[in-house]
Amino acid sequence: MVRKPTISELFGRSPFKPLQEHIRVVGQCAALVPDVFEAIFAGDEKLRDEKVNEIFRLEGEADTLKHDLRSHLPKSMFMPIDRRDLLEILDLQDAIADTAQDIAGLVSVGNLTLPAEYHDIVLRLTRRCIDAVNQADVIINELDELVATGFRGRESESVIAMVRELNKIESDTDQMGVDLTRTVIGLEGEMSPVAIVLWHETIKMIGGLADKAESIGNRLHLLMAR
Repeated sequence: MVRKPTISELFGRSPFKPLQEHIRVVGQCAALVPDVFEAIFAGDEKLRDEKVNEIFRLEGEADTLKHDLRSHLPKSMFMPIDRRDLLEILDLQDAIADTAQDIAGLVSVGNLTLPAEYHDIVLRLTRRCIDAVNQADVIINELDELVATGFRGRESESVIAMVRELNKIESDTDQMGVDLTRTVIGLEGEMSPVAIVLWHETIKMIGGLADKAESIGNRLHLLMAR
């Protein structure tokens, strides 16, 4: 069994490594959300429950990393990013895992039926939201290079371009979410009012994955502008 590095060991390598380790686990957690919907649409309750349980496990792992990072972050440690800013980014990252868990919890108890011809629309939206989470992961993993270059030069320009791409992805998910909501509302005669309400809430939560990922990019962009 491969031993995972401790928070103190990660800090020894870089003040940002624990943050990067956290978003890696958060990304793994969120990436399972499309798998849950695929299992639901396939009518495979066993696979659905396996994916839901894995989301809950990874969300718990992300929580542990978050608490460890908070408790081990030295108040007197000199860092190029203010301690409060780092903790704010950490909370934004953790909110993605929380949202993935909320989605998993809702779909595991709700009867999310939907005509088969609309399954692909849901999956496209969900996967696009995961694109946003993955892009936030890439951006956070540029922190060491940003610091090394003093938040200037080509590295800074590259990260700004990454943030703009993240903004574009999030805009895509906004439009896709609106379109899907309209589609679900239009199925009022084919679906129960409860199912429509559940889908409306689920669509909002799926979009929340991209919203929170975009907030990470925008927060880092703001730091770079200081």
